[in-house]
Amino acid sequence: QVQLQESGPGLVLPSQTVSLTCTVSSGVFTTEGYFWSWIRQSPGKGLEYLGSIAYDGANYDHYIGPSLKTRTSISRDTSKNQFSLRLTSVTPEDSAVYFCAGYYTGSRYPPRDWLEADYWGQGTQVTVSP
Repeated sequence: QVQLQESGPGLVLPSQTVSLTCTVSSGVFTTEGYFWSWIRQSPGKGLEYLGSIAYDGANYDHYIGPSLKTRTSISRDTSKNQFSLRLTSVTPEDSAVYFCAGYYTGSRYPPRDWLEADYWGQGTQVTVSP
């Protein structure tokens, strides 16, 4: 069973950076066929894809929205089975519940829809406020 857990500050000042970490509890973080992503949800906006990193460290940013693409960065620490999100220059519009998610395709190819994950973290509320 793959379990994911988000961690990081819940309150951030405008113009600063949101930094969140996801810990993967199963020993498949670097196993071929597994992919990992950050997704957020806010009222009226639905689910938004923030970026992904694959088992081999490859990043997938093609489907990130134009207002987010230049502000997001995904990295990983294989020694800790962790991957992280950095979202810069935040405004109150970035307030949302942030989820980390996982996918198993069984191949070197990424999933067809990043918003339909096989595994989800419980989510963490991030509020951007002065």
